[in-house]
Amino acid sequence: MNPSSAAQAVEQAITSRRATRAFLPTPVDPALLHRLIEVASRAPSGTNMQPWKLRVIGPQARARLESALLAALDDPGFVQSEEYRYYPETFREPYLSRRRKVGWDLYGLLGVAKGDVAGMKRQSAANLRFFDAPVALMLTVDRDLEIGSWIDLGMFLQSLLIAAQGHGLQSCPQAIFARFHPVVRRELAIPESEIVVCGIAIGHADPAAPQNGLVAEREPVEGFTTWLD
Repeated sequence: MNPSSAAQAVEQAITSRRATRAFLPTPVDPALLHRLIEVASRAPSGTNMQPWKLRVIGPQARARLESALLAALDDPGFVQSEEYRYYPETFREPYLSRRRKVGWDLYGLLGVAKGDVAGMKRQSAANLRFFDAPVALMLTVDRDLEIGSWIDLGMFLQSLLIAAQGHGLQSCPQAIFARFHPVVRRELAIPESEIVVCGIAIGHADPAAPQNGLVAEREPVEGFTTWLD
């Protein structure tokens, strides 16, 4: 591949990637999944610590996990708790408006109106089922590591998503599992020494699903970049 074609392929994989929230049952070749993970492991890592830990969830473990998660979702006594602080305690502008817009854009495509508790719960249940993707992964990091390792973890995650996109697969990183971390930890035998960071769904997007039409807006370069002479 010449340099121009290589650049176009990389740009296409990055700019076409988006969070897919409905998948076809088409299986993913295990050898391809192994290759995607291998490629992602070349992500930058401070002093080569490679802090990421990934679990590929097989059919039996996944059935147990999803059953337990959906039971917790339906249990009024189960309290969702943060495994780590993802969002600020109080949102301010411009983050509040961006968050609200993408949320209501998604719910609009799903036909979920404001205040539709049942509709929101259905979407949470779909999320906990990995949106029916054929590949379900769980990403963790050791609890005693610091913010630099979380930066490395994010670069590994992005590398995995882009590698999948480059091979014609779609994906969705899913922070919801961190709110159900006691269930995830129990069902996947994850020790307390590891933080449940997120799940990852990978597969082929369902083209008929309206939610897959969501394209989140991005700020123009001038909105977040300062050019210094």
